[in-house]
Amino acid sequence: MMRHFYTFLMYLLQPFVLLFMLIRSLKAPQYRRRFGERYGFYRNLTAPQAQGVLIHAASVGEVIAATPLIRRIQTDYPELAVTVTTMTPTGSERVKAAFGNSVTHVYLPYDLPDTVARFIRFIRPKLCIVIETELWPNLIHGLHLHQIPFIIANARLSARSARRYVKFKGALREMLSEIELIAPQDEFSEKRYREIGYRGRISLTGNIKYDLHIGDELLNKIKELKAKIGKRPVWIAASTHQGEEEIILKSYRTLLQKYPNLLLVLVPRHPEQFNAVAEMIEKAGFTYARRSTNGTPNADTRIFLGDTMGELMLLYGTADLAFVGGSLIKRGGHNPLEPLAFKCPVISGKYTFNFPEVFAKLKQVGGVIEIEENDAVLSQAVTDLLDNKTLRERLANAGYTVLTENRGALQRLLDLLKPYLEK
Repeated sequence: MMRHFYTFLMYLLQPFVLLFMLIRSLKAPQYRRRFGERYGFYRNLTAPQAQGVLIHAASVGEVIAATPLIRRIQTDYPELAVTVTTMTPTGSERVKAAFGNSVTHVYLPYDLPDTVARFIRFIRPKLCIVIETELWPNLIHGLHLHQIPFIIANARLSARSARRYVKFKGALREMLSEIELIAPQDEFSEKRYREIGYRGRISLTGNIKYDLHIGDELLNKIKELKAKIGKRPVWIAASTHQGEEEIILKSYRTLLQKYPNLLLVLVPRHPEQFNAVAEMIEKAGFTYARRSTNGTPNADTRIFLGDTMGELMLLYGTADLAFVGGSLIKRGGHNPLEPLAFKCPVISGKYTFNFPEVFAKLKQVGGVIEIEENDAVLSQAVTDLLDNKTLRERLANAGYTVLTENRGALQRLLDLLKPYLEK
């Protein structure tokens, strides 16, 4: 009954959804493209081979997390077609950059019964794997009607979401009963799924984001870019959001007084920020180079703007220390394990609720510097690390230990998926 009421509301909201997408497309024109896919229409698209695997990764972060899983499925089960869905154009770009034409990509349609039905008829999967947290009642029900298992992998449920879901515990019963398997990334999420009423199969695998792999190709690219940068200290501020760049630039201006040779690599989280951040840098009077125009930092370059998709790990590999964004404002932070894979010490703001277990472990071993949302505090944290090689190494080694000690989640997840993939 609750699903029918939810569906009625979803139909009522469609005019507002369309208006929202139109407004958003003014800044990011990609939102106007391929719009038919949002309603399950796939003109001029070739359907993937039936009985393949459908993997949903909402945006860039989830695509990055899913990448090792997708590669292993392609390697271990080459006969299976893989379809990857996202919600955002940035996620779509990341899928194309990582996999090219080896997977099919379409946008996940809006959660309406008719759009879901067209979507399932087009993809015809034998298994649906959702990365982290995406609970769409009509999608789950539609897959259930076709006897297609719905699995949540690397499942994460925040305290805030759990509090919201628990208010509708009774109404969620039907949807939760149609979920085949949940593989949580941490004990917090496992407990919260039980609290909101999930009574099905649940198996803790750990966080597949620990299973980062750095290949020779990436290491060679890092070596080439480092040679172009030269022997100067490099501070990267990555996955930044609106409101953070101002703080970072103020901190950088302070730092230049003591470290005139310091290069700042600034990487906004979303492509729609790229030009705005470039304008901000120009107004601040800094010389800069843009990665998107094949710009390379020279001796006079103050800031290297990372305005491309899929190159964050490359840029992390060039840095001596990293600030991980989304954490000075209430966005919940981003993955600190990516810089730590290069033993690059991490500074973060206090808003890290997207990665509670990871940051809890890092703080426990002294593997991260956590700061307030203040430019003076940020510049002091960078100064402390630049001045003290021992501190840099201790911080980096502690964080790297957390990374290495928690690997293995990907294999545990694949072991769980094996019966469904081989069926």
